[in-house]
Formats: sequence, structure tokens, C-alpha cells
Amino acid sequence: MKPQTLQECRYELCFAPLRRGSCGYSFPCDVAGHVPLDCLAPRALANYLFARAVVGRELLAPTVEPRA
Repeated sequence: MKPQTLQECRYELCFAPLRRGSCGYSFPCDVAGHVPLDCLAPRALANYLFARAVVGRELLAPTVEPRA
């Protein structure tokens, strides 16, 4: 089941950079990697869409990690 709120997200979808010195991105998600897009702030949503678009060029494929 997809998370409905950010509080339900116990994991993070992490996009690591391909190059040293670049930044990565992480977004709250469930264990399956589903991100509640409706709950993200506009800037976070834009960053999420950007991260997905540049996988393989600037970022590695995302991994699901437990939230700290």
C-alpha cells in the first residue's frame, strides 16, 4: 500500500551522485520505494522529478534505505 502521509514513510528513496563532489537526493517513501507525491512541497516535487530524469547521467539508480 502506498503511503498517504509523510509520517507513514519509514524509508527514504536515495539517489546517489555519479560524480564526486555532486549532491544526491533523498525522499520519504515506503519499503517498496513509493513516494507520496501529493505530500511533497513544490520544490521537493521538482527535485524528485529532476532526480528521476537524470538517473544514469548524473545520479545512480535509487535505493531504498531505512530513515534515520
